[in-house]
Amino acid sequence: MLLSKMAAEGGGKEMNEIKTQFTTREGLYKLLSHSEYSRPNRVPFNSQGSNPVRVSFVNVNDQSGNGDRLCFNVGRELYFYIYKGVRKAADLSKPIDKRIYKGTQPTCHDFNHLTATAESVSLLVGFSAGQVQLIDPIKKETSKLFNEERLIDKSRVTCVKWVPGSESLFLVAHSSGNMYLYNVEHTCGTTAPHYQLLKQGEGFAVHTCKSKSTRNPLLKWTVGEGALNEFAFSPDGKFLACVSQDGFLRVFNFDSVELHGTMKSYFGGLLCVCWSPDGKYIVIGGEDDLVTVWSFVDCRVIARGHGHKSWVSVVAFDPYTTSVEESDPMEFSCSDEDFQDLLHFGRDRANSTQSRLSKRNSTDSRPVSVTYRFGSVGQDTQLCLWDLTEDILFPHQPLSRARTHTNVMNATSPPAGSGGTNSGSNGNSITTPGNSVPPPLPRSNSLPHSAVSNAGSKSSVMDGAIAAGVSKFATLSLHDRKERHHEKDHKRNHSMGHISSKSSDKLNLVTKTKTDPAKTLGTPLCPRMEDVPLLEPLICKKIAHERLTVLIFLEDCIVTACQEGFICTWARPGKVIMSFSSLEHGTVK
Repeated sequence: MLLSKMAAEGGGKEMNEIKTQFTTREGLYKLLSHSEYSRPNRVPFNSQGSNPVRVSFVNVNDQSGNGDRLCFNVGRELYFYIYKGVRKAADLSKPIDKRIYKGTQPTCHDFNHLTATAESVSLLVGFSAGQVQLIDPIKKETSKLFNEERLIDKSRVTCVKWVPGSESLFLVAHSSGNMYLYNVEHTCGTTAPHYQLLKQGEGFAVHTCKSKSTRNPLLKWTVGEGALNEFAFSPDGKFLACVSQDGFLRVFNFDSVELHGTMKSYFGGLLCVCWSPDGKYIVIGGEDDLVTVWSFVDCRVIARGHGHKSWVSVVAFDPYTTSVEESDPMEFSCSDEDFQDLLHFGRDRANSTQSRLSKRNSTDSRPVSVTYRFGSVGQDTQLCLWDLTEDILFPHQPLSRARTHTNVMNATSPPAGSGGTNSGSNGNSITTPGNSVPPPLPRSNSLPHSAVSNAGSKSSVMDGAIAAGVSKFATLSLHDRKERHHEKDHKRNHSMGHISSKSSDKLNLVTKTKTDPAKTLGTPLCPRMEDVPLLEPLICKKIAHERLTVLIFLEDCIVTACQEGFICTWARPGKVIMSFSSLEHGTVK
């Protein structure tokens, strides 16, 4: 209805126009057509019936300055290129490696960043028929094939990732709703595996593989109902967030196999999940067209964002666009040099950001200005950028004098206006009476707080049965996790007028059971729209002809990809080194 109305008013053409640049308060982001990656012929891919295009990056520490490598799948094809970013034009005629598969399609992939060198990289590739392949696209070798006979799982691989801190362990999720832990050094066996129960709880069960000799999979997780669409490890590698087609987010302590907390979508399945750089917040997207911000510490929804007109396919935090400032400039200063240190490229950026953000959790209650930037892309072909600010995170804390200043990249001038927060978040629309604060989610399935906040040792949270079953793979040297701090609960009155009441009525028809009364709208598991703040996007731009499937934030650019097989580079403000006039020659779109 909204689309037709705007079209009638002459806005339809503008809405259907593909944007090649957009402006935020830190400056202009511009699409670099010379840095577009695709199949060598650049012909749009007929994506009907194909799996989503995915992109993976790895840095091989090449001394030449071109250390970034790019992998992407399009249909039955898999490509591996040198990624030149904003510096030089892409040379599509020279992929380092190209593979075409028969009878199956690549669905996802992940590099092992610990072992990557200029001479060798380890790349895991999941497939639509259920197999997982370990390849080295630099040496052009195929090392191993897991689940080759599909005896472990016959369904499509939805997500595959290396376990943080490990050179040999990886986790694989399937559309069957199962997840499996593998070790690259072990075989899969010639018969279907037999399992024994290790741990079970509400909505999940974990089994170990019964075998006289160690074999894959080491563990089998059954999570929720329906497909397990994506999972993500926390920045410290100790927690695992999973989103499923049943509409649930489930967050586990990975080492102890304990459920930390859950959340239910407004309606429909959840498709994507991402952690904030400091591990304090999780953003989720899915079939309710919303982005939802969930507090890891409080195990509750703290905000929802509406800007997409269809399913949200990817959410991602931008670790290079952030702000942490004390109200007293003498206590905390963030020079351009300090901020560039904060934004140092690589895994250390999460730890650096975490150390800065953790200042707000000190016992001193000085006001702090905090801004998290995250983005989302969807099947509506739109890119949305969002700011999560301290008036949402700390609603009972007085705003600092520097609230509207966002120190971003090389930006030097403060933004005008409200700092990107929506007009509905001022004092006139906030009600915070003591008896209206929603109760925190019951932590009956959670770890004791002492176990959550004191993560120095894995053995302190494992009971004897788990230790016995997990000892053969729980040998990771993961980073120590920062102390968690509970923020105050809050409640705000916002409304989403264009959400149909029919969807709410449909949710209320869900059968209530004595064992799980929280599967309905209006509980802490799934608060109503008016019970939490409603975020508005900073920008919401149509940037592709086909649904978007990739959103990655790099130091000098943003990378997006659509189902036509085009991987696009958006230069950050002030990061275009080459003049555009020199790039016109040979540019093809």
